[in-house]
Amino acid sequence: MKTGIIGGTGGMGRLFSEVFKKAGHEVLIAGRKTEITWEDAARLSDIVIISVPIRDTVSVIHEIAPLLGEHQLLADLTSLKISPVKAMLTSKARVIGFHPMFGPTAGTIRGQTIVATPARCNEDDLRFFKDLFEGQGARVTITTPDEHDRMMAVIQGLTHFKAILLAGTMRRLGISPADTESYISPVYRIETGIAGRLLAQNPELYADILCMNPQVPAVLEMCHKAFLEISGMVNKGDKDAFAREFLASRDWYGSFCELAQKETDLLIQEMVNW
Repeated sequence: MKTGIIGGTGGMGRLFSEVFKKAGHEVLIAGRKTEITWEDAARLSDIVIISVPIRDTVSVIHEIAPLLGEHQLLADLTSLKISPVKAMLTSKARVIGFHPMFGPTAGTIRGQTIVATPARCNEDDLRFFKDLFEGQGARVTITTPDEHDRMMAVIQGLTHFKAILLAGTMRRLGISPADTESYISPVYRIETGIAGRLLAQNPELYADILCMNPQVPAVLEMCHKAFLEISGMVNKGDKDAFAREFLASRDWYGSFCELAQKETDLLIQEMVNW
């Protein structure tokens, strides 16, 4: 089996090239400066995978789509799924969208989640990828492009927005992480650590995740509504209303609260011992 990865010189492309090599595939790596061109990878491969920045994904797909035939399978590794899958369906190839729920610094897919959005493929195609990824220790979640993007508006959009908001608020207050070092608590350290981890990476990636998912604005509008309601309780000193809000969210989270406490206790203990 020959797999071509367009954008294979990037972090995620390199990680998945190793995944497919480990599965016994011949892998063709095509980047902007490689001897193998995008067109070469598209014409010569049984499986063609697009692994380029979100903002470039649809245009790259449209560039190589006319080169593909029904005997080939086209996939992508993008954080959004509706637009890339729609673009891939303009080809004659069989189509599956993928979203690795981790960054390339993970180094391996073991223990990680990969979301699959099959669009035009057969059961054998889906089983092939599930066996390949699960055989190397990953979990595969199957859904639709629409449901994927709806979930990513929360899992990525809301979460990343909250981290950026925390950092932006501290900056506007003139309080740096160094200023807080003598007062630090474990939970604060986790929250600022997540913000710092995000800020250490490429801003264009997070701009794309937040600005290019059409589901994100509605999520942030609800976040703003919740902020106004809860901050209103705090500003008024309405402890009863705050307690009702707190308990309503606890009920909504259900048994996850206990699990989260156990998991974060382990994380805190590791941080203390580090």
